[in-house]
Amino acid sequence: MNCTIQWNSLSLEEWEDRFSRIRQANLLQSYQYAQAICPLNHQKARWGLIKIDGQEAGLVQILEAGILNNAIHGIVLDRGPLWFEGFGQKEHIETFFTAFNKEFPRRFGRRRRLLPEIENDNKISFKDMGYKSLEKPGYQTIWLDLTQNPETLKSGLKPNWRNRLSKAERSNLTVQWDDSCENLSWLLTNYKLDQATKGYDGPSAKLVQHLAKAFAKQDRLLIGRATLDNQAVAAILILCHGTSATYQVGFSFEDGRKAAAHNLLLWQAVCHLKKKGFYDFDLGGINDDTAQGVKKFKEGMGGQTVTYVGHYF
Repeated sequence: MNCTIQWNSLSLEEWEDRFSRIRQANLLQSYQYAQAICPLNHQKARWGLIKIDGQEAGLVQILEAGILNNAIHGIVLDRGPLWFEGFGQKEHIETFFTAFNKEFPRRFGRRRRLLPEIENDNKISFKDMGYKSLEKPGYQTIWLDLTQNPETLKSGLKPNWRNRLSKAERSNLTVQWDDSCENLSWLLTNYKLDQATKGYDGPSAKLVQHLAKAFAKQDRLLIGRATLDNQAVAAILILCHGTSATYQVGFSFEDGRKAAAHNLLLWQAVCHLKKKGFYDFDLGGINDDTAQGVKKFKEGMGGQTVTYVGHYF
């Protein structure tokens, strides 16, 4: 089995067309993510078309930075590669990562970081393919299948989550949806304040601003703001990529928590995304160490919890 990676061989339109064919195509492999992150980190992106035995098999996006003709070189592969239908089995994964290691071998002056989009139950030895583990736990997230009908999605909610949603629907909460950047400044100010007050991990307000603007240019942004008695009490930001979407940030004030505003925002987001033709909703990273409450809340939506293999270099 032979694998080649053709870098930057596709136009943006061709990349997006292929990206949209892939179920659960994640945020970090999207073109808009690279657009936002590269200027911040002084990186450049490469977009690879993976071919196995001459057939188009998948896509991979990497970020890199280098000086002295890449004598000093950093390369990042986050949550890739992504596979077309019929590919992504163990032999394809091993063939790809063997080819990737051959093209970008570990050496003095090169720093690699890989977070493969491979579920943890795959019996793949990265050591045999030339990689070392960073000894970090595998990334974990929850995917919600939006191709289900609304009744099935609602019945899949955990009882407590569904009860909180019913409470919110009976309240005086109203939700405003914004697919431009009209409410972005307000969201960033309050997100930054909420993050500082509660001390939780999450993307910086600066990164969120860059992401929002990059995705808004392509009409791939959705901001939901819940109000109670004409006062904003909660908000969420969703980024759309291919036929998938990612819950990026969210927060609630005290009145919003009491009224279950976040439940209402996320349920309406599910319905909105489904009507717009999206197939999969990534509820974002979860962990047991620092955010057990967040994990429990996201699990309440009844999606599929997925754990990926860890970090490698």
